[in-house]
Amino acid sequence: MAQRGAYAKGIAKREEILQVALDVIARHGYRGASVREIAGAVGLSQAGLLHYFGSKDELFTAVLTKRDEVDAVDRTGDMLSDLLRIVAHNAEVPGLVQLYTQLSVDAADPSHPAHSYFAERFTRLRAVFADAIRAGQGDGSLRADVDAARAATSLIALTDGLQTQFLMDPSLDMAAQLRAYVDGLRA
Repeated sequence: MAQRGAYAKGIAKREEILQVALDVIARHGYRGASVREIAGAVGLSQAGLLHYFGSKDELFTAVLTKRDEVDAVDRTGDMLSDLLRIVAHNAEVPGLVQLYTQLSVDAADPSHPAHSYFAERFTRLRAVFADAIRAGQGDGSLRADVDAARAATSLIALTDGLQTQFLMDPSLDMAAQLRAYVDGLRA
């Protein structure tokens, strides 16, 4: 059944805010993206925008969730190739890399609004990557002598670490660095 009335409008406005916030943060970064600019771009006051998201950190956590949804759209079924594509794309949106990196550090505090997002994300990705690695080992495309759970954890650590290095040196080719590791997993 279709959503109706104020509820449907609220959902649509929230989605519009997230799309605009993705664009603003991609252009201006975490520190350069203001609630005022995002609110103005969607025709709201700051207070109006915060009606949909309780705080700037909650908005930015929702932006990361939206970014994950967008990244998931073009999956090919080859997890390692998809990851390489996403990492290559991240170099084109340094503001979102900055947001992710900063919030991941801030979210180490269990009281931070993004804490559960990151805890759940890391748990989910470790499982998804480990399952994909095991499947690749089963079909012979990935090395059988690799511990899938450790390799999954290493993939996450490597991609996150590369993002931090990229922010310090934008000439770093994150995808090339990751590809070297991935090539080592292939049979």
